[in-house]
Amino acid sequence: MGSEFANKHIGCTIHNCANHCCCGDYCSLDKIEVGTHEANPSVVQCTDCLSFKAKPGV
Repeated sequence: MGSEFANKHIGCTIHNCANHCCCGDYCSLDKIEVGTHEANPSVVQCTDCLSFKAKPGV
């Protein structure tokens, strides 16, 4: 599946991610993994998209 697929169930505004849909603010993956970098997450800033992959050349 390429970046032309818009999974309308997963909104995304990270344009430098290789999984970002080229045609709108959506992810092109069927499923993403969400995780944390904190031992005890308590605010939204503690969460991370573990499916993020930098676009080549960025």
